[in-house]
Amino acid sequence: MSRFFFNDRKQLVNDAIEGMLISAPHGNLARLDIDPAIRVVVRADWDKSRVAVISGGGSGHEPAHAGFIGKGMLTAAVCGDLFASPSVEAVLSAIVAVTGDRGCLLIVKNYTGDRLNFGLAAEKAKRYGLKVEMVIVADDIALPDNKQPRGIAGTALVHKVAGYAAEQGKSLNEVRDMAREACDNLWSLGVAMQTCNLPGSDDEEGRIKKGHVELGLGIHGEPGASVVYTQNSREIIDTLVQPLLALAGEGRLAVLINNLGGVSALEMALLTKELAHSALKDRIAYLIGPAPLVSSLDMKGFSLSLLKLNKTFEQALNAPVETLGWQKPVAFAPLRTLKHTPLHDSVEFTPSANAQVAQHVAAVTERLIALENRLNALDAKVGDGDTGSTFAQGARDIAQWLEEDRLPLNDLPQLLLVVGERLATVMGGSSGVLMSIFFTAAGQALRSGKPLPDALLTGLAQMKHYGGADLGDRTLIDALQPALEALQRGGIQAASEAAKKGEQATASMQKAGAGRSSYVNKENLAGVTDPGAVAVAEVFGALVR
Repeated sequence: MSRFFFNDRKQLVNDAIEGMLISAPHGNLARLDIDPAIRVVVRADWDKSRVAVISGGGSGHEPAHAGFIGKGMLTAAVCGDLFASPSVEAVLSAIVAVTGDRGCLLIVKNYTGDRLNFGLAAEKAKRYGLKVEMVIVADDIALPDNKQPRGIAGTALVHKVAGYAAEQGKSLNEVRDMAREACDNLWSLGVAMQTCNLPGSDDEEGRIKKGHVELGLGIHGEPGASVVYTQNSREIIDTLVQPLLALAGEGRLAVLINNLGGVSALEMALLTKELAHSALKDRIAYLIGPAPLVSSLDMKGFSLSLLKLNKTFEQALNAPVETLGWQKPVAFAPLRTLKHTPLHDSVEFTPSANAQVAQHVAAVTERLIALENRLNALDAKVGDGDTGSTFAQGARDIAQWLEEDRLPLNDLPQLLLVVGERLATVMGGSSGVLMSIFFTAAGQALRSGKPLPDALLTGLAQMKHYGGADLGDRTLIDALQPALEALQRGGIQAASEAAKKGEQATASMQKAGAGRSSYVNKENLAGVTDPGAVAVAEVFGALVR
């Protein structure tokens, strides 16, 4: 099956253009109403008083090209079908619609279909008495021996330079010359680990092997120039930077970091960090992105484009625009940090001995360690199968501290605080934090003068407050709360009996209100006791024995 959302394949591009126009933030875009097959997006606020700048090509590269229409950038974009050049008629319609006495500049990526169709449309437009010039972008350096390098993401930078020149009121020849100068100082190179998915395609296997990336893929999914046998972010950035830097020579650079469509924001940020520490770091004046500017549907890849700066280019890149897709350049600077005094949050204590408390600690930890497999088996039916291992991990740590005489056994408030700190450190997950809250709050309450049962109930209250679970939610609270309330009224024997009843009650609860079990249907919960409640009941049983 195709991994692509769409309704009608024939209407896909038209539908996408409508969605883009109605969501354009500046409300300044319109579509020419000619024919459904002619997809021309124009500035709704255009008055033909300046040179028009037109670009376009196949769809699937969004936000290019229509996403760059607006004050300070493009005047119009001609949208072909997916990865297909627009027709001559469509290009000609765009030229005639937006070109005034000042003329228009066509910016075309270096693909045969685009060159021919835009070129023929330009010649036809001249028959109408219109002044038309064309600039061809060929920024891809992946195939150095190719006489016709492809136009890829650097095209967006040419759009920005030309749009700025037109907005300044420059003549057609001046706008053309600035665009050509940008092309002459522009180099791009991309890489991908997965090619794009086309609507209706069922190619699930993919061409690129796992663990590999292709260097220099085309933005239509054409095979790359070579295979790189790594997915290491630093190595890949270095692989791209070296040939780009060799061509860029000396001088300050603007670097566009282009997401080809399928790379997560997290990964793009990581790649930007690698770029900031690469051999380019002392040359970068501005970063543009990371963001999709000239994408390839959902291709899992990215590209870098370098523009050698001069004063005019710098002004052009930083000039304001009213577009959907352009990314404002960011002046490059090293990571900023703010000094902050480290927190010393560890519990300070002195180890001490108490034979009776040591016996109780040993009984609890031994029981929890012995329960590991049983609790895991229960949890595998209603959760993710690790409750036993989580509790056993905490128990082993406390048991080791007991064996090494490192616990403050003769200072019960301090002991509870230390146990709380250790469980947060070694248990992991939500269980470790919840038990840490329980023991920490209980220790603080005990230190303030509360009796032990009341202090433990205080710990329970805080655990419920932060964890969000309560009685009846099919958690360890269903055993712990009745046990502590019985302890407050009677003693340890009553607490053990209450914990056992609470544990057994969880087997008949048809819905869990918290934890991983809350995602399990009632049929799978039926008759299965909650592993956390089992652990609590077994601990109280061990204390009685």
